[in-house]
Amino acid sequence: MRRIGTVSRTAQGLAIVRLDDDDTPDIGTMVLDESLSTVGRIVDVFGPVDRPYVAVTADSGSPARLVGSKLYAR
Repeated sequence: MRRIGTVSRTAQGLAIVRLDDDDTPDIGTMVLDESLSTVGRIVDVFGPVDRPYVAVTADSGSPARLVGSKLYAR
C-alpha cells in the first residue's frame, strides 16, 4: 500500500486527487483512506505527465466528504 495523494476537489461526482509523484496507479486500483477503509476506485488519470491527477469514484456517500483527505492505493 502506498500514499497516492490528497483529494483537492470534486467534479462530476468524482473525487479529484493530485498525485504526490509521477508513479501513476492503474485505472481500477482500489483506494483507501487513512483508516484503511475502502473509499472507491480510480477511474481516470489526467493532467501533466510529471504530476498527474486521478479521478476516484466514491463507493458510498458524497465525494465531497473526501476533500482534504489523504488517500492510499492498494
